[in-house]
Amino acid sequence: MIHGTVVGLQARMGVIIRPIGSSEVDIECVVDTGFEGFLTLPPSIVAELGLTYLGPLRANLADNSRIITNVHQATIVWNGSERNIPVLAMGRRPLIGTALLADYHLFYEGGTVLVDDIL
Repeated sequence: MIHGTVVGLQARMGVIIRPIGSSEVDIECVVDTGFEGFLTLPPSIVAELGLTYLGPLRANLADNSRIITNVHQATIVWNGSERNIPVLAMGRRPLIGTALLADYHLFYEGGTVLVDDIL
């Protein structure tokens, strides 16, 4: 089970990223159920972590505009297991998308957010 909190009406959770050749980093992310990808990180954080570049991607944003963004690969710890996922280098704040939440339940109770396996 993964725990988070609600801050200012936003569900927030930490994601542990394990960069190659560096110490792991815990990054607080906002859960964005309107984002269908795995994870976004600001380009400055992607550069700081030295994530592996995979290529460009055309992305469709919530306002129906289209942009080209860079995709990188990151190793994260998710529910106790390492996972290699694509990370979009964009935006000002880290976002968790629905692809990372696939096969999990997302619960909100009071000021607590929980993500748990679907049984």
